[in-house]
Amino acid sequence: MTTAATRAAARVIQTRSEVISLRRAGAYHVMSLTGAGIPELTRPGHFLAVACGGDDGALLLRRTFSIYDVASRGVYGGTVDIVFAVQGKGTRWLAERHRHDALDIVGPLGKPFSLPRHPVSCVLVAGGYGSAPMFMLADQLRERGCRVDVVLGASTEEKLFGVLDAKRIAATLTLATEDGSVGERGRVTDVLPGVLDRTDADVVYACGPMPMLAAVAKVAQAHGAHSQCAVEEAMACGIGVCMTCVVPVVGDDGVTRMLRSCTDGPVFRGDRVRWDDLGTVPADCYGAPATGDGSA
Repeated sequence: MTTAATRAAARVIQTRSEVISLRRAGAYHVMSLTGAGIPELTRPGHFLAVACGGDDGALLLRRTFSIYDVASRGVYGGTVDIVFAVQGKGTRWLAERHRHDALDIVGPLGKPFSLPRHPVSCVLVAGGYGSAPMFMLADQLRERGCRVDVVLGASTEEKLFGVLDAKRIAATLTLATEDGSVGERGRVTDVLPGVLDRTDADVVYACGPMPMLAAVAKVAQAHGAHSQCAVEEAMACGIGVCMTCVVPVVGDDGVTRMLRSCTDGPVFRGDRVRWDDLGTVPADCYGAPATGDGSA
């Protein structure tokens, strides 16, 4: 384990948690959990890994969720909130939990968003419940004197998350739904160029489905804005062991390496991810298998 990985592991807590509340929010569930010590370590973009299925369950792999909110004080001595959609056996089991049920959680995990040293204009872009980490981020950006504009998108109004939160923290809020049920009809990338023109943004932060992130990164680059993208790659372990969540990323030296979303990410520079090569190991990637013709 590298020195950086060792330091990161020292800032991670595994604990027996208790469900405080579980509520519906449109198409999603918002779960509040006890997690003493985790709030003080959490930064925008960190995620939580939750064991699903109970002690006797057959669901061996943890499920990972962006951290939506934390509170370091109160009667529970620290709480952490996550947002999720029911998509399979693990999240279905999680949605059936009740107040005071016990869960095993690990967090905060991953590399969070980087905050600017000086006040700049920022646009936050999210798809579906990818908006979950954006509100904590927006609050910290505003504390640094940054202007914050928000773009939220989803297929339908029900699948937008955090619209009221966004209205609270954003200088402007732009909504886009593919069916036109609210806001502008289309995707976030249809409205993003206009927002960037209007705000002259320096930084774009994004979280959501991978195709959306690829498109957002390209739009940001075309407008001369720096982008940071929190990828939604499937993570089997969440702690950098299994290597199932790797993505090809270009380093400062110009060399492409397969980096782990769970430990090297989930936040990457948008212009460094090779979006068109996701799911592959590019032939010019460091350590790529030989092709058989003498080249790597």
